[in-house]
Amino acid sequence: MTRRKPEHFHIHQLKRTYNRQTDTFTINISYETAPATITNRTKTVAEAFGLGADQTRKFTLYDNTALHIKPTDIVLITGDSGSGKSALLKALKTDLGTTAQDTHDTHVNPNTPIIDTVAANTTKALELLSKVGLNDAFLFLRPYSQLSDGQKHRYHIARLAETPAQWWILDEFTSTLDRDTAKTVAYNLQKLARTRGKAVIAATTHTDLQKDLAPNVHVHKRYGKEITINYHPNAKAKECTLTRQMHTEQATFKDYKTLSQFHYRTGHCPPPRKTFTLKRKRETCGAIVYSYPPPACFGRSKVWKGTLQQLQREVSVISRVVVHPKYRSIGLGAKLVGETLAQAGTPYVETVAVMARYNPFFEKAGMQQITKSNPSPHVTTALERLSKLGFDCALLADAQYGEHVVSEVGCEAVSAVLEALSKRDAGVRRRLAGLRNVYPKHNEFTTKLSELNATGLALALKRLSFMAQTKVYLFWRKEQTS
Repeated sequence: MTRRKPEHFHIHQLKRTYNRQTDTFTINISYETAPATITNRTKTVAEAFGLGADQTRKFTLYDNTALHIKPTDIVLITGDSGSGKSALLKALKTDLGTTAQDTHDTHVNPNTPIIDTVAANTTKALELLSKVGLNDAFLFLRPYSQLSDGQKHRYHIARLAETPAQWWILDEFTSTLDRDTAKTVAYNLQKLARTRGKAVIAATTHTDLQKDLAPNVHVHKRYGKEITINYHPNAKAKECTLTRQMHTEQATFKDYKTLSQFHYRTGHCPPPRKTFTLKRKRETCGAIVYSYPPPACFGRSKVWKGTLQQLQREVSVISRVVVHPKYRSIGLGAKLVGETLAQAGTPYVETVAVMARYNPFFEKAGMQQITKSNPSPHVTTALERLSKLGFDCALLADAQYGEHVVSEVGCEAVSAVLEALSKRDAGVRRRLAGLRNVYPKHNEFTTKLSELNATGLALALKRLSFMAQTKVYLFWRKEQTS
């Protein structure tokens, strides 16, 4: 026989007080519950243990608990599932009102590229996504639905950072992540919040994040009303714990190739002079490739002058820096560059980078930003002509897309645009057509151009898209020892 009665779960006491003058939260939460359904089995169990089938039980989670939290503190709440962490978060959020933002409150459009869903413009969006570790060129173009769990955690932190809320609330923080990714996300979160003067209140069942999140307040909740609160007013994570486990070592170009798939330029890399990797035990976490310098480079004349023979002897160029996506935004790019500059084998090192506009890791490693390069007016004109032909110039870096549109508009129309560009801008000839001659003439370019089919023209357009980027020229000189 089964008898059903109304479900009995009643908040017996719920009282919160937030004193803004003393930054103190006082929390009282208790509840009572009883079985909602009486069956033959529940009666049997009740009789066996001397319980009433309708017996109401009362539980206290927080008994006049006082928490001292400033509006710039990092708070970590740990404890087993069911111990009352989420109840505490909800109570704190209710007291804070509109000054708090919860990751669960964030509206997400799952099918829009994430670059279109944050910040006021593209530049600010790139800077914000880079700060949380979403600094892969291909990731910018992906929608939320295609992100991994770790990338979604990073994305939600970016969304928190763009709100005016003073308090960031995160329940089940990193609960679904592998522990290395969790530590990376925790380190990035506290770094971003402290930089912006925001408070974080994060709850999790995991107990391995304390060093990377570096909380000012650590609340550990046990079952019942047992609770431990520790305050660390001067806590700050200067370095991720994973970074301390890594070291740089000289390697081979083959070692770089194991990570090359994670670099936005996966194609041809200039001949390497030296290669170094960042190792964590046997795992390759990052790589840097030093190459021989090209004969000409914008910005170089501002800091170095000499013959072609001197150039090859004295200058190296950083042609690739890549970090495994799991370990991004914990300072590994700066570590790779900073620890290998003096080992490059030359007194000077230069690099040209697009990402340096949004992530200054070269400068953090000791390099100096010399100048920026905008695309030439002739390149801009060529892009405008291609746009009129039907190309979306933002997608030219996708060779498959380029080949498809070239096939539609015809090779002759595309070749005419590139030929006109060659006449006006001699500097693009070698790069556009992949010519070996350092200073090719226009007729060499047109001859090569006439040999290209849709696939070859798509690659030329891909190179053109790189020329259209705004780049930063950086330089490093070895300190002279007396």
